[in-house]
Amino acid sequence: MSPIIRAKGSAGEITLRPLRMRDRSAWEEVRRSNREWLNPWEATRPEVDGQTPLPSYFSMVRQARSDARLQRSFSLGIWIKEDGKPRFVGQITLGGIVFGAHRGGYIGYWIDSRVANKGITSSAVIALTEYGFSELLLHRIEISMRPENAASQRVAEKAGYTFEGVRHRFLHIDGDWRDHMVFVKENPEIR
Repeated sequence: MSPIIRAKGSAGEITLRPLRMRDRSAWEEVRRSNREWLNPWEATRPEVDGQTPLPSYFSMVRQARSDARLQRSFSLGIWIKEDGKPRFVGQITLGGIVFGAHRGGYIGYWIDSRVANKGITSSAVIALTEYGFSELLLHRIEISMRPENAASQRVAEKAGYTFEGVRHRFLHIDGDWRDHMVFVKENPEIR
């Protein structure tokens, strides 16, 4: 089951919670209004044996629920309070979770451009990292971003992640294989 995580940030109260079917219109509005803002950083699919369509919103939510039950991935909406009401502003995932000798995962995120640079993403990363360390007892969490994404580098650094290196042609982003900088945080409690 996916967690509900609350955090305080410079922008006020932040809630991380699983997306629900009824969140579709809020999710689609934010994605639609941020298409240009997100395109340079969005994962794309390489041309391999034809293109499969992207999943629908409902398929995405169903898959996130299944992955959470299996503790493979936790995909959460980022919500802030605005005029006393929750407002959807982005998404964050603790994914690629592996237990056993590895005990690690990665964090990925995106945020609405209208609330960027307000500390929301950093607060969300800090809160989800703490969940991964204290509840899942992960040893190591990574954040990868394109070298051109200075804002994402600042998020990782503010959340206490340190630069580890570059993975060349690591992910298919914006239509091509792109290099990524890798930032890492280790759990000091796991020996």
